Amino acid sequence: MKQMFLMTALTIGAAGGADAQSNSTAAGVPMLTLNNGVQMPQFGLGVYSLKEGDETYNSVLTALKDGYRHIDTAHAYQNERSVGRAVKDSGIPRDSIWITSKLWPNEYGAEVTQEALRKMCRRLGVDYIDMVYLHQPVGDYLGGWRELEKAQKSGLVRAIGISDFDVNDSIFNSLVEHVDVIPQTIQIECHPYAQRKHWQEMCRKHNIQIECWFPLGGRDSHGEILRDAVINDIAKAHGKTAAQVIIRWHIQMGFSVIPGTSDSSYIKENISVFDFQLTDGEMARIAALDKEKRYFNMPYEEQKRLFGGFKLWD
Repeated sequence: MKQMFLMTALTIGAAGGADAQSNSTAAGVPMLTLNNGVQMPQFGLGVYSLKEGDETYNSVLTALKDGYRHIDTAHAYQNERSVGRAVKDSGIPRDSIWITSKLWPNEYGAEVTQEALRKMCRRLGVDYIDMVYLHQPVGDYLGGWRELEKAQKSGLVRAIGISDFDVNDSIFNSLVEHVDVIPQTIQIECHPYAQRKHWQEMCRKHNIQIECWFPLGGRDSHGEILRDAVINDIAKAHGKTAAQVIIRWHIQMGFSVIPGTSDSSYIKENISVFDFQLTDGEMARIAALDKEKRYFNMPYEEQKRLFGGFKLWD
């Protein structure tokens, strides 16, 4: 049941919203400038489905040692404490690590959001959070967003975004057309088989950065994209893996990308994508793979029932 509830997490630069890349981390990860001027590492580690405790702690610590500087978690993942402990034990200065988390729908609104953010900071062991998302487009999301605007203004949160608001144009517009602060980012499912061209255009219109969850297809894809003949042909030409080619495609598309894994070899493999570049022809071949095939297809009414009815507490 928990897996069903936690099925979110992840959006555009050159292809969609935020300004072009500038700067980079020590590991060569480019920085994306968001629409409020804040810079975010383009690549990071997602910890969706990783268990609280050693699995999350060791994965985050390994990633940070391998050069990652962007960690994406959520209250719903129930592993924020392990993320925070790993960040602290890494010895890396707090201001060099981008930490993202997400509010659950029962934490939206004037009476609850500010306290939920304070609890989030305590779980993570930090004084501020780099990015906070509204995790699902259900419940009082407008009330939750207005509280995020206040938190950003106070400095508790540096950037604010929306997750899974690609249900339809109406849901997306019901927020972006009625708020004072346009989201800096949006997290959506995106990969070579579902390149989300409509949402690239929508985000470009509003200068919103796209961040991709399921960037390699996710568990429900059963590795389908990783076995794609075109991608593997390109990988062979560069002496890289299929996963590295897909992540490199995300980078060159201007997306922010946060593949998740607890395997130390995959953690190292996934960040080793800044020593090669896909040609225009190779990018075109991958573009031709788009068939808008998503692996998470829960109807919105079902999302409202499940996500709106499931409450998280500290």
